[in-house]
Amino acid sequence: MRFLPQRLAGQDLHHGLRVTGADRLPRRILTRLVRHATVLGTGVYRNALASGLLSRRDMFTTFTPEGVIWADGTPEQVDAVIFATGYRPDLAYLEPLGALDRGAPRQVGGISTTHSGLVYLGLEFQRSFASNTLRGVGRDAAHIMTALAAHLSGRQGRQRKGDVASPTGSGAQR
Repeated sequence: MRFLPQRLAGQDLHHGLRVTGADRLPRRILTRLVRHATVLGTGVYRNALASGLLSRRDMFTTFTPEGVIWADGTPEQVDAVIFATGYRPDLAYLEPLGALDRGAPRQVGGISTTHSGLVYLGLEFQRSFASNTLRGVGRDAAHIMTALAAHLSGRQGRQRKGDVASPTGSGAQR
């Protein structure tokens, strides 16, 4: 991961990218221009990483019809999973689900093309240069939340008492 200062020559780089429209360039162009994961920031995030101030929980290990099972074996009921992958996504645990293509999620604009109700947020160049930044993640979040809300609305309408959801979200009678 490469860290770059947010301010260059006294100017905010995020602002410059936004006003010039550079942070809305299509992914196909961006991947040719930016070759490495790059974090633009004031140094707060970098310092928090270096000092160990950030804490994390081990990833869940299993999807169930009701939700997930955490690495410590604790089950938790969830309606949806949003992967906010950050700057170094390691999604190998999705390989057995068929959700990846050469390590990258099979998705369009953050919406899985393999599993209904599975969405991603924070992927580099997910929809634009700003996708994995605080200024751009809001646009992507609105995009995926619209799709996720439609999925959940349809799922609740399909599920009746006694139904069990399959991993793809369709109901199946017990």
